[in-house]
Amino acid sequence: EVKAVVIGTGNLGSALIGFPGFKKHGLNIVAGFDADAKKTGAKVYGVPVYPITDLSSRLPQLGVTTAVLTVPSEFAQMVTDQLVSCGVKALWNFTNVKVKAPEDVVVQNEDLSSGYAMLSIKNRLRHERLD
Repeated sequence: EVKAVVIGTGNLGSALIGFPGFKKHGLNIVAGFDADAKKTGAKVYGVPVYPITDLSSRLPQLGVTTAVLTVPSEFAQMVTDQLVSCGVKALWNFTNVKVKAPEDVVVQNEDLSSGYAMLSIKNRLRHERLD
């Protein structure tokens, strides 16, 4: 089992926390972190949400080395640097920024807008062939 945290508990982060399929593949999201005080102290699908300012104190307690990044793009690199300094070794990045991390940190970038662009192109090409 891999313990992970979600950084940014807005719409996408909350949806990822609530996705039941991760547990089937050994991913256990144990906490969320957010900069919005209205979101902290609550739970999302039973997962506690902590203030982002608690990151460095809470991550070691949680035993987490994997993080899911769903923060606004302008904060992506700053948060990545914080996560790396806290010992995170795997980062699943859903922002539209290609974050920089040391070589010993695995980064998987998920660019949702690129995925949609590819879907649009494939759909258009399919319809052109049918016409």
